[in-house]
Amino acid sequence: MKFSEQLPYPQLIPLLSDWFDSPLGQELLQQEQDFAEQVLPTLFGYHLLQIGWDHRQCLFGASPVSRKLTLIPQMQLGADARTLIAHPAELPIQSSEVDVVILHHALDYADNPHQVLREAARVLRPGGHLLSFSFNPVSYWGLWRFFKRRMPPLWSGQFISPGRLQDWLGLLEMTSLKNRSMCHHLPIESERWRQRLRMFECCSRKLPINSGAVLMVLARKDVAGMTPLKAEWKHRRLLSMPSAEPKPTARRMK
Repeated sequence: MKFSEQLPYPQLIPLLSDWFDSPLGQELLQQEQDFAEQVLPTLFGYHLLQIGWDHRQCLFGASPVSRKLTLIPQMQLGADARTLIAHPAELPIQSSEVDVVILHHALDYADNPHQVLREAARVLRPGGHLLSFSFNPVSYWGLWRFFKRRMPPLWSGQFISPGRLQDWLGLLEMTSLKNRSMCHHLPIESERWRQRLRMFECCSRKLPINSGAVLMVLARKDVAGMTPLKAEWKHRRLLSMPSAEPKPTARRMK
């Protein structure tokens, strides 16, 4: 499976940080923060790891998990002692140690996003949860990038489709629990023009698919060796009637 080659970290990270500091990036980040605040309070444990590109983009403020860490691929000014510096595809963490993993656009700008997802699944304990934020190709932003894909860094990302992401989660024995999308407006820097073109946002919200610019996926790592129980109604008979048991047959004597 081939993926688009990304810029080296020393070039990529400053460009991504500058874009997220823009008004459009701050608006998108705020919507991601709002979604995280709805989900994280329901996820418990002892260790939380957020994998991203900028230590300032913290999404785990509403989490009840006691120990929270951030992992970025390059040292940045202002990073505190709770920040790990490592490659997202090679996490320096033992397997099955983390209760909650947040992927904040870590798949979008990785040379091998499937390996990043595999590492996130490896460090999760059985029953742990993965919360992924990634750009959605089935959106106005996904269409817009075909005209801007030669303009790094935002539009040169992987933009992994929801279907492919679901397949990857299935291969890693993870169950998708919730899929949501956010940021339905056009990717225009001017706030005035975004207000004028609100009709596109209204149309996008009414579509029966997740058509927002960012796709949020909540998944759970399955417990090995356990078989999910079927719903009770699947075991019920249509009619509760006694059935006659067959009589034992006599064995022929030779």
